Amino acid sequence: MAQFTTRPEITGTFGVVTSTHWIATAVGMSILEKGGNAFDAAVATGFVLQIVEPHLNGPAGDLPAIIHSATTGKTQVICAQGPAPAGATIDHYRAEGLDLIPGNGLLATVIPGAFDGWMLMLLDHGTMSVAEVMAPAIHYARHGHPMLPRVADSIAGLAKFFKAEWPTSYAAWLPGGQAPAAHALFKNIVLADTYAKIVEASEAAPTREAGVQAARDAFYRGFVAEAIDRFCKTTEVMDGSGTKHRGVLTADDLAGYSATTEEPTWADYHGWRVAKTGPWGQGPVLLQGLKILEGMDIAAMDPNGPDFVHTVIETMKLTYADREVYYGDPVRHEVPMQVLLSEAYAADRRKLIGDTASLDLRPGTVPGYEDQRARTLALLAGMGKGAVYEPTMAHLSEKRGDTVHIDVIDQWGNMVSTTPSGGWLQSSPVIPELGFCLNSRAQMFWLEPGLPTSLEPGRRPRTTLTPSLALRDGVPHLAFGTPGGDQQDQWQLVFFLRHVHFEPNLQAAIDAPLFHSTHFPASFHPRTAAPGGMLIEDRVGQATIAELRRRGHDVTVTGPWDIGRLTAASRDSDGMLRAAATPRLMQAYAAGR
Repeated sequence: MAQFTTRPEITGTFGVVTSTHWIATAVGMSILEKGGNAFDAAVATGFVLQIVEPHLNGPAGDLPAIIHSATTGKTQVICAQGPAPAGATIDHYRAEGLDLIPGNGLLATVIPGAFDGWMLMLLDHGTMSVAEVMAPAIHYARHGHPMLPRVADSIAGLAKFFKAEWPTSYAAWLPGGQAPAAHALFKNIVLADTYAKIVEASEAAPTREAGVQAARDAFYRGFVAEAIDRFCKTTEVMDGSGTKHRGVLTADDLAGYSATTEEPTWADYHGWRVAKTGPWGQGPVLLQGLKILEGMDIAAMDPNGPDFVHTVIETMKLTYADREVYYGDPVRHEVPMQVLLSEAYAADRRKLIGDTASLDLRPGTVPGYEDQRARTLALLAGMGKGAVYEPTMAHLSEKRGDTVHIDVIDQWGNMVSTTPSGGWLQSSPVIPELGFCLNSRAQMFWLEPGLPTSLEPGRRPRTTLTPSLALRDGVPHLAFGTPGGDQQDQWQLVFFLRHVHFEPNLQAAIDAPLFHSTHFPASFHPRTAAPGGMLIEDRVGQATIAELRRRGHDVTVTGPWDIGRLTAASRDSDGMLRAAATPRLMQAYAAGR
């Protein structure tokens, strides 16, 4: 009998696209059909996700991408995580009466990076014009798209706050004073006009490349930057601190910004080589996890059994504890990544995994970093305790933002894995001339000086955004990722282990019951932790759940399809392409032929 999966694993040889919304996936596939490559398709898909999932990402957000170019043979990281503005100093924020940076409002903003990241990808690797890749997004913004029920719920839940405190958001998201109905067509004509004006600037340029640069200039050195500057200078808004603040982002900050291309951080695991971002993102926690687990017999475990779940959860606790102490922007603060990914360090960490759940935060000790470790642990000891959840889980409030994800592989072997986020509708008030709001990524900084993630002008926040690309036997093979904040690398680690050791079918590996830890401090305001806490889907079975509790885990059991939003795409050595998307939330889809 054929194996049951919630959707078929998509197979073909022409191209595959998978994303967190079916319309965006269809748009990406249409770009491939028109002769575009994986990079063109990813850019078009990304701009559409800003329109159809505005509660999860927006034009002023941020993105990391891991790409492989069949032309150059290189695997690289595009970093479009904007840094803190020049005015974002600890002294200024403390003078504003803050101990923690709020999770929304104008002081939570860093320089928008996403637009320049998409343009850099298009310029260096794409083949199409700005007009071609942005046309679908402009269409859905101008003529309407079916409103996701979760977006409608988010807006309805924020209606009173928007009306009282963020009137520009009220006007944009509740036109005529009415919250949009689920599944009804919704338009953002102001945003459509903004993007059309950028396209117009690009079309006036003499070449495709000059057109891309003209679009970048329109956003970062033209009318978009000017509107952002005016809004931050003249608008004082309520935020999560309970008081009103102006922003510090200026046109000069935007004018000096550009996305960059970097080398990935790598780790080997049983014939695979996995690429992640640098430690300005949380991605290396997955690599550290693989190095720890490489010395354990994962293949001998039941992938839904208590040994597997316990071992992976305890590994996550160790790697995320290291994240808290050591990770940050390596341009601004030295990160001992070579030590953290070494065989000797992994062996020492592996010895800490016992038969019962640890309730302590246990970062490793790296020589020369003892004071940093002690100061970080002292800071975290003063933080609150409480449940930490992934923002898009169905049983929680609809008022928090999150993330989207895209994987694309074309017939030539170009590959893209990217996780855009930020600038969601809950972040800050809509800028009325532009039709979008700013991001809230600065909430991941500490207002304690001297740490890798201390607020500092020009420093990148330690983002949770973490796409993945893996080589098998030295050949680029798998692109995968998920939304989910601090849970992104947890769910990806579970998926990857199951795919490598147990389940070659991408859809079946994604469908399998998921789990994650809430043991370590969250990256998002108010930065709480739930020591020993974990969530797991009930489909894993009562025997596994009971044994996990016996071992000391504080287990919260969710519904059968509540955790994770994974997507994945792969390319076999014979050119066969595969793709899959989670059925959870009933909106992610894979397409291909």
